[in-house]
Amino acid sequence: MTGPMPLTLASIRQAPKALLHDHLDGGLRPATVLELAADCGYDQLPAADADALAVWFREAADSGSLERYLETFTHTVAVMQTPEGLRRVARECVEDLAADGVVYAEVRFAPEQHLEQGLTLDEVVEHTLAGFREGAAAAAEAGTPIVVICLLTAMRHAARSREIAELAVRFRHLGVGGFDIAGAEAGYPPTRHLDAFEYLRVNHAHFTIHAGEAFGLPSIHEALAFCGCDRLGHGVRITDDIHVPGAIEEAKLGLVANYVRDMRIPLELCPSSNVQTGAVPSLDKHPFDLLARLRFRVTVNTDNRLMSDTTMSAEMLKLVDTFGYGWSDLERFTINAMKSAFIPFPDRLRIIDDIIKPGYAVLLG
Repeated sequence: MTGPMPLTLASIRQAPKALLHDHLDGGLRPATVLELAADCGYDQLPAADADALAVWFREAADSGSLERYLETFTHTVAVMQTPEGLRRVARECVEDLAADGVVYAEVRFAPEQHLEQGLTLDEVVEHTLAGFREGAAAAAEAGTPIVVICLLTAMRHAARSREIAELAVRFRHLGVGGFDIAGAEAGYPPTRHLDAFEYLRVNHAHFTIHAGEAFGLPSIHEALAFCGCDRLGHGVRITDDIHVPGAIEEAKLGLVANYVRDMRIPLELCPSSNVQTGAVPSLDKHPFDLLARLRFRVTVNTDNRLMSDTTMSAEMLKLVDTFGYGWSDLERFTINAMKSAFIPFPDRLRIIDDIIKPGYAVLLG
C-alpha cells in the first residue's frame, strides 16, 4: 500500500467525476465566443480578445446579483443561433468536461432561446445532440470516455414550458434525459408551470427545478409539494429550514428539510456560482459542509464554467481547501451524483462500480 495521493488540482483531475448541473450557454470557450461572433456578425461583445473576454465574463458574473449574473448570457446565447454554433459549442463542452476527468455529465440549455435565426425547437435540439455525440466520440478516441445527456430547460418567466416538456419527452431516447426550469426565481414561482410538470409526471419523465438559489424556502416547498421534482437545482436555501443551536448533532430540521433528507432529494450545489450570485456570502459560509455532515444527498456542480471561471476539479479543490475533505469525501459526493443521474439504474450502477469506485481506489492508495 502506498497511501493516498496528495489532493491537488492535477490529482483531482484524475478522479472520475459526475456532473448534474452545468449550463451549455454558460460554458463556452472565450475564443469560441469571439470566432462564432465574427462568423454570425454579432458585434456587441464587451472585449476583443479571448483573455480580456474571459476576465469580463468572470467580473460581470461576480456582481453578487442573480439578475446581473444572468445578463452575461446575452452574449453566449447570441452566438448559439446557427446549426454550426450549436454543434461546436456542444462538442467543445463535452471535450472540455472529459479532459477534466468528468465521466458522466448532464448538460442543460433552453432551446427556446436559440430560435432567432429561424431554427425550430426540434432542429435546435438535433444540432446540439449531434455536437454532444461528436464530443463524446472525440473524448473516447482521446482515452477519456464520457457519458453525456442533455436536459431541456424552460425559462420560468416565459410561457413555453409545456412545449419544452413535450420536446424533452419526444427526444427522451435520442439523448435528452430530462427537463428543467431556470431564470430569475423571485416573482416567477415554479407553480406557474404546473401544466408542464403534470405532463412530465404522466409520461414518467425526469425533471429538476432551479429552486432555493435566489429565493428561499417557499420556492423549494413549491418545487417539491406542487411540482413533484426529482432533484433541486441549487437548493442551498434549504438551510432556512435548519436550526443549529450549537453542535451539529443538535441540528433541528423543519418539515421541508426533513422531507428533503428523508426522501434523498439530491441537492445540485454549485459553490462558486452561489457566491457569485449572492446566494451565500463566501465559500467558507457555504452550507455545503453543514448539509454534507447532516447527510443530505449533496452533489458538487459547476453551473456555468465560463462565468465562474471554473471546472469540476477546481470546485472540488475549493471544497477540499475550505472544508478539509479527503478522497473518500469526494468519492461520496461523486457517488451521490451518480445515484441521482437521469439515466437507467443499471447504467448508473455500471459507472459507479466499473469507473468511479476503481478510480478512487487508486487515489486512496
